[in-house]
Parts: sequence; structure tokens; C-alpha cells
Amino acid sequence: EVLTSFKDHKGNHPVITANTIMANPDFEKIRKSDFKEYHYELFTDTLQRYPQHQRSFHLWKEGIEHYIFHPQYHGREHVNIFRWLSEVQHIYSNARIGFDHHLFGLREEGIDMRHSFMRALDFENNEQLVTLKNNLLEGLQLFKNTFGYHSQSFIAPSYVWNEEIEEVLYNEGVCYLQGIAYQYIPKVGKEKLTKKWHYTGQKNDHGQLYLVRNAFFEPSLTKKKTIEETLRRIEIAFRWKKPIIIGTHRLNFIGHINPQNRDENLKLFKSLLQTILKRWPDVEFMTTDQLGEFIKTN
Repeated sequence: EVLTSFKDHKGNHPVITANTIMANPDFEKIRKSDFKEYHYELFTDTLQRYPQHQRSFHLWKEGIEHYIFHPQYHGREHVNIFRWLSEVQHIYSNARIGFDHHLFGLREEGIDMRHSFMRALDFENNEQLVTLKNNLLEGLQLFKNTFGYHSQSFIAPSYVWNEEIEEVLYNEGVCYLQGIAYQYIPKVGKEKLTKKWHYTGQKNDHGQLYLVRNAFFEPSLTKKKTIEETLRRIEIAFRWKKPIIIGTHRLNFIGHINPQNRDENLKLFKSLLQTILKRWPDVEFMTTDQLGEFIKTN
């Protein structure tokens, strides 16, 4: 409703590039394997088990048909299967407590982000890297089977990936790499991740374009001047003749547990869009892959 109430000067609605994780852990199958094997289920199957979520994917399809919702590939899962399985095998660990509640983000206190469960494409040896590349390919096929088209862009979970991941994606037709201003690169034998900086329009050795988020709308994470900060970043980008890529998460728009979260943030989002169109009437709304194509051909 919020998105369809606005149009740019070319008649385009604001459109969300919905970066999609294709699968979640299948907790029951993992438990039956005595926590030694990783199993997954499609996110659409997960939705069917959630209360009042049976029509969720139908609404996704409606959004796709009205071109306000455009899925792109985010990975097969958003969990580091090696670290997570290792931890859930310990019966008194926080990971096992989280597992019992069908959560995988709960980790031990004091563990640094290098060993986060959320960094799905992090690895410690070449064998793990080979597994991750195969999982990535499988996830791309799941995306094609689910949405009926190939994803042209990708964003790595927690911004962790290396050049071999880029090559796998390139070979499957992924042209655009979404992210923030820096990438975290894992290397075998290295405890720390290497940080590499990127900018929008930059190309790698395969000719893939990096598309860097330069503004954010995250009111559920911080209520302090959310819109003002987003608008400030937009103004800076437009002043330097750069496109604006606004990052946000579904956390800001869900309301099953807390309807107030959804309702308040939708009002803020509506206000943001109103202000953008008023302040920059020649703005154009487009998807990630449309922006990538525009940069590539201009």
C-alpha cells in the first residue's frame, strides 16, 4: 500500500530489491542426525509452519506482479553450517539453547565476530570452501526454481566472501555484487578477515559491478533521527551525481509479534518517500539489477 501510493516522474513505483535467503535449517532432521549432519528446508516451507504466515508467499507474488517487490539472491542459508553444527553438539551451549527454540543466531558470550554463526560464506579450510561453493550453486538453482528467473545480483551474508565466490557467481550469470563500502575476505590459515573497500561502479576481474549501499533506513535498530540521516546521505550522494542505494531489513516492516513496530515504521517509510519526491522530483526508482545495467551501459 505504501509503495503503490507513490510514483516517480516516469510512472515507476518505489521497488524493493528483496535479497532472499532460500533456505533455513531443518531443525528436526538435524536433531535426528544427532547434530552431525546439516539439513535445510525451503523458506516457503518454513512460512507454511508459522502462524498467520500461510499467505506470505502469495503476497510476495503479488508484489512481484505489481513490480514493487523484486527478489534477488542472498544465499542458500544465512548460517555458517560448520561453526553452528560444531557448537550445537554441546548440550549446554547457547547454540543448543537457541536450536531448541529453532534459532541459529544465539552464540556464546565473548566470541568475536570472526566466529559469528551468521557469516555463511566464511571458511577455515579448502574443504569447507568447496562445500560453500556447491551450496551457493544449489541456492542459485533453488532461486530459479522458486521465482522463475535467474538472479542477476548477489549480496553475501554479513558481507563476507572471497574472489572464488565471485567466480562461481560470474559463471552462473550474476553480474552485480551488492554490499556496503567494504568486503570481509576470509583466507585459509588467517585468523583475521581482510577488509577490502569498494565503490559503486567498480569492476572486478570478471567485469562484475559492485553496487554499494550509501544510505540506510533501519528505524527498528535506531530511532534517532532515522529519516534525517537517510535524507542527509541522499543529499550528499546526489550532490556528487551518485545514485542512492538505500539498505533496509525486513525487521523494520514485520509486525506479527509487535504490530507497533510495523505500523510506526511504515509511517516513517511513507514520510521518507514523500520527502524524497518533494525534494528531488526528478528521482527515478529502480531495482538493483536495473541500476547495474544503467551504469554498465552509460
